[in-house]
Amino acid sequence: MIGLIQGVTRASVEIDLQQVASINFGMLLMIGFFRDDERTQIERFVDRVISYRIFRDKNGKTNRSLIDAKGQLLIIPQFTLAAETSKGNRPSFSSALEPQTAKLFFREFVDRAQTKLSVEAGVFGAHMQVHSVNDGPCSFILTG
Repeated sequence: MIGLIQGVTRASVEIDLQQVASINFGMLLMIGFFRDDERTQIERFVDRVISYRIFRDKNGKTNRSLIDAKGQLLIIPQFTLAAETSKGNRPSFSSALEPQTAKLFFREFVDRAQTKLSVEAGVFGAHMQVHSVNDGPCSFILTG
C-alpha cells in the first residue's frame, strides 16, 4: 500500500461538477494498492495514517496526529501511486493491484477508518477533480 498524505485546511472531490465529499481541517489521503498487498495490512495502514504526526502542537512542532488534532480524513483512491516509474518516460501499472480487488481493499480501508474518526471518500474508478488547500505545505508518502 502507498499513501500520499497532506495536511489540509480544506479539501473536496467532485465528479461531473457535483461535489461528492468534502472536509474542513484535516488530512487528504490519496491511496494506491500494489499487487502483492494483503488484506491483513489494511487495519495497520489505517492506524498508521491516522496516527502519523503531521500537525503542529502549541510549540510549532509536528507532534500531533489526525486524532490528536481532531481533524477529518478525505480518502481518494489513486491507483497511479502504484505505478512503476524507475525506467523510461511512461509509467507502468503492472505493479498495481487489479481493479476488482483494489476496489474491495479501498472500501474496507474507508470502512475501518470510519470506525475511528470522521471520514469522507472519493469514488473508486471515477474520474474525479480533487481540490485541496495544503497547509504548510505538508505532504508525506507512506508505504505499508
